[in-house]
Amino acid sequence: MNEIGDYQLAVLAFGSIAFGLFLLIKGGDWTIDAAAFIAERAGLSKLFIGATIVAFGTSAPELFTSVNANLTGFPGISLGNIVGSNIANILLIIGATAVVFALHGKPSELLRDMSMMLVATVILVALMLYGIVPRWAGFGMFAILAAFIAYQYWKDTGAGEEDEHDDDIEEKGIDSVGKGMGFLLAGLVALVVGSEMLVQGAVAAGNAIGVPEAIIGLTVIAIGTSLPELSTCLAAALKRQTNMIIGNIVGSNLFNILSIVGITAMIKPLVIDETLVDLDMWVMAGVTFAFAAWMLTVSKIGRPMGIAMLVAYLAFIVYSYQDLLFA
Repeated sequence: MNEIGDYQLAVLAFGSIAFGLFLLIKGGDWTIDAAAFIAERAGLSKLFIGATIVAFGTSAPELFTSVNANLTGFPGISLGNIVGSNIANILLIIGATAVVFALHGKPSELLRDMSMMLVATVILVALMLYGIVPRWAGFGMFAILAAFIAYQYWKDTGAGEEDEHDDDIEEKGIDSVGKGMGFLLAGLVALVVGSEMLVQGAVAAGNAIGVPEAIIGLTVIAIGTSLPELSTCLAAALKRQTNMIIGNIVGSNLFNILSIVGITAMIKPLVIDETLVDLDMWVMAGVTFAFAAWMLTVSKIGRPMGIAMLVAYLAFIVYSYQDLLFA
């Protein structure tokens, strides 16, 4: 059988990229519309929906990547994926979203979730300094998350936001909770499949046109597992769903630590790569605490701050891989 030539491979790869982007865009649109509808009908806040259902769904790529990497003997990739994703969620995704639409938050509504995100970050930093995430810690982290979600649900039931009824959502075919759940599931599946197709297509395209795999990994795979968050946040920005955006990012960072690191360690103890402790861990902690402090005091991220966050993320990438980029 003839091997596929570089031209044919490039065509297939770019086709995968295009279809992956399409799925991410549609998946983000369906997810946000369905989540907003369910929140409205169930009397739950959009912040709660964004921090639970949407956050868990958009964190699925990180889960698949981390568990697979740890099981195949690459714990550094497993944990590096989580640390890097949490940094990207704040600097890249919040920054990019703020360029499109200024984000506003109410400290009284954000305090609970922001505080839990900080607690989770402290737990992860402590375990990284310890050198390993044992199975018992994984079970404990997952139990903390389950208890927090139960508490969130108890506090939010019957306390939904007083938003106007969104007729635009019903025009798109979401006119019942059952259909809303269907659109939500379809949106989450589209996000997972779309992100995988985009990442794999980008890797294949890089190989076909001669770009080193290391550069593709740096520019595409490192960001690829955060694409669902980016897609849903930009979709939410266009729909002016500020709480959904903030809830998605805070919830995703929580899930990344307590759920994904927890589940990964439950399956197989997660040994810490020392290189992550040198820089990445402290950047993640610093960015997380700065983001929480800013939202709980200033409570607004506008376009100038969004641009500054994007520049900071680019600087972090360049600094982290300066030996590779300038070799």
